[in-house]
Amino acid sequence: MKKLLTLIACTATMMTAPALAKTVRLASDFTYPPFNYMDADGKPAGFDIEIADALCAEAKLECTWVSQGWDALIPSLLARKSDVIMASMRITEERKKRILFTDKYYQTPARFVTAKQGNIEISQTGLKGKVIGVQSGTIHDRYVTDKFGDVAEIKRYSGQDEVYIDMQNGRLDVTFGNSDQLALAFLDKEIGAGFEFVGEAVTDKAYIGEGTALALRQSDTALAEQFNQAIAAIRANGTYDKIASKYFSFDIYGE
Repeated sequence: MKKLLTLIACTATMMTAPALAKTVRLASDFTYPPFNYMDADGKPAGFDIEIADALCAEAKLECTWVSQGWDALIPSLLARKSDVIMASMRITEERKKRILFTDKYYQTPARFVTAKQGNIEISQTGLKGKVIGVQSGTIHDRYVTDKFGDVAEIKRYSGQDEVYIDMQNGRLDVTFGNSDQLALAFLDKEIGAGFEFVGEAVTDKAYIGEGTALALRQSDTALAEQFNQAIAAIRANGTYDKIASKYFSFDIYGE
């Protein structure tokens, strides 16, 4: 009997140990500097990456990174090829039907960019016949498609960096995206010389969402709560602000 009990205990330990030691696979597309990208050594870098690493440390989770194209992020999550999406994904009602979001870790508006002295007005009339470049499958894609898809040509790209190259080369009239990413990765760089914001900031929650968060499968409520507690903790202990100050000169967290 003693040997039997010992065998049962060992078997239980073997069954529970992998669950406790499970590595949480964080997925990103790494095409969205300064939020997520690969550095010169081919390693994940950026604000999203540092925040995620801090959250995993706070929650005492062993985390690793996997690369997925933007359009594949949600399908791959649902197919269990990753466990968490950490790729500056906005919380929207449409996405909430498929996946579970944590609390936000930042919130910014979206804006249009065009050439200086381009004399483009952000309206149905002003964008008639123009070419708008956006990252495919994003909320920005959905917004310009719904608002201007009947009058303008919408050109879609797998990564935001490709949009900037075509803006510089004159293949696009306008692009639309996260205002802070546009400023830091394009307008403030040499490639963005000669371009500027145009029109008002877009904050419509139906499109822009309720903030940016980590995304999980809807069944993973316990893991989501671990991340929520970690977000609150790094906000309270100063870790969040220390990381944010490396990338931004303003409050990226938002209201």
